[in-house]
Amino acid sequence: MGKKVFLASDHAGFSLKSALCEHLKEQGHEVYDLGPEQAISCDYPNSAFKVTDKVLENEDSLGILICGTGIGMSMAANKVKGIRAALATCEFHAKATRQHNNANVLCLGERVTGVGVALGIADIFLNTEFEGGRHLRRIELFDKM
Repeated sequence: MGKKVFLASDHAGFSLKSALCEHLKEQGHEVYDLGPEQAISCDYPNSAFKVTDKVLENEDSLGILICGTGIGMSMAANKVKGIRAALATCEFHAKATRQHNNANVLCLGERVTGVGVALGIADIFLNTEFEGGRHLRRIELFDKM
């Protein structure tokens, strides 16, 4: 069964976002593209907050944010309490951040990660579960900050 996934980008991540939306729908996920609708200049924090709001409102959902490097999106998303956004540049990052950090938002960089690699990263992120156990105690420390 697919996941509920909210995606957004800025202008520098628009093409990768479009490819991811199509790919994830084909994989059976319930995909919500929160914009932008075209590759025009926009402010990445606004896109990040659209996704983080939806992830927090929809239990068991996940988010994906794309900008040029993924760094700006991850910085913006992590300002929101309850969000654990992770920039992943390889499949191992995607797997580890879900298993150990229970990341609920994946950040990608269109200018630094090829489409094929990004699709693989997203697939692993969406299909890997949190291990809990000793990792849960560490995650709970985030909410105390």
